[in-house]
Amino acid sequence: MDDTKAELALGSTTEVTAAWCTAALADHLDGAQVTGCATSPVGTGQVSDTLRLALTYDPPEAGPPTLVAKVTAASEASRAAAMIARTYEIEAAFYRELAAELPVRTPRCYLTAYAPADDTYTVLLEDLAPARQGDQLSGCDLDEAVLALGEMALLHAPRWGDPALADLAWLDRRAPETTGQMTGLITAFTPGFLERYTDTVEPEVVALVERFVPRLSAYVATQPGPWTVAHGDFRVDNLLFGGPRVVVVDWQTVLHGPGLGDLAYFLGASLPVEARRRHERDLVAAYQERLAALGVDIGFDDCWEGYRRFAFSGLIMAIIASALVERTDRGDRMFTTMANRHGHHALDLDAEGLLP
Repeated sequence: MDDTKAELALGSTTEVTAAWCTAALADHLDGAQVTGCATSPVGTGQVSDTLRLALTYDPPEAGPPTLVAKVTAASEASRAAAMIARTYEIEAAFYRELAAELPVRTPRCYLTAYAPADDTYTVLLEDLAPARQGDQLSGCDLDEAVLALGEMALLHAPRWGDPALADLAWLDRRAPETTGQMTGLITAFTPGFLERYTDTVEPEVVALVERFVPRLSAYVATQPGPWTVAHGDFRVDNLLFGGPRVVVVDWQTVLHGPGLGDLAYFLGASLPVEARRRHERDLVAAYQERLAALGVDIGFDDCWEGYRRFAFSGLIMAIIASALVERTDRGDRMFTTMANRHGHHALDLDAEGLLP
């Protein structure tokens, strides 16, 4: 995999051709050529455009018959959001520098290309069809949640508390100017979020948002460790089911941060409220036990407190993502669902009681 070819970063899906595929796969084809490339859209992502590529070769069967390409979004709103959040740079860097060394199941990556001059990118990934993408709106069941938490532990455990992660500038985003910018954006976006979803976000959740956002700076400033490689958007839309293991995709938000933030975000977002209430203690215990088996020294009480503390993470994501990405009907339903689930999550756990 050649990770330095910025010229292979595509500005739109229309640039995916057989000639481009030959260049992108050059390190894997031993001189073979891609002779045909048929494309079809896949997935529900809103910050980049994703295609399935059906490929033919000379000589035949010289490479994988299908691949998935994530490409710079056609939507100007999505491209602007990607630039603000640095999502293209971050996902390319994750596949280039971290994915191969972490035991969490991710797609095999054939190419990473990022061009900082115009913030365009492409990652070329293993096609995992017929694996089934999770659905954020319906959520996941208990068995799927357990499988997902197993992969989450495999992501977090290897670099748990590793100070060297702070040396990866693209991964570590604790600089005051970065956190200040995000806090400012969330504060600015909150009135519009509440106005847009006034008929669908439940009143008690609206009241919680109105209490929480003025305390956001203090919340962001107190993110207790240990920190690790955190996904940042670990929810069922970004999981593929149906194979021997759950596959974790969409690494555009990966960061050096608290692993327990992923835990709270996943359970708050991905389980319907009543199911989460019934099963969350057992699921947190399953995650803690898996971490312990992988050598991480954390007890259940500390794990539970961190889980409570980070119950606000999904509310934050719903507010900022809904403002930054191109608006769609599914997106509106997803952000409403997220806000209501995460709001009840924080209320049920009295997460406000842990705010500074």
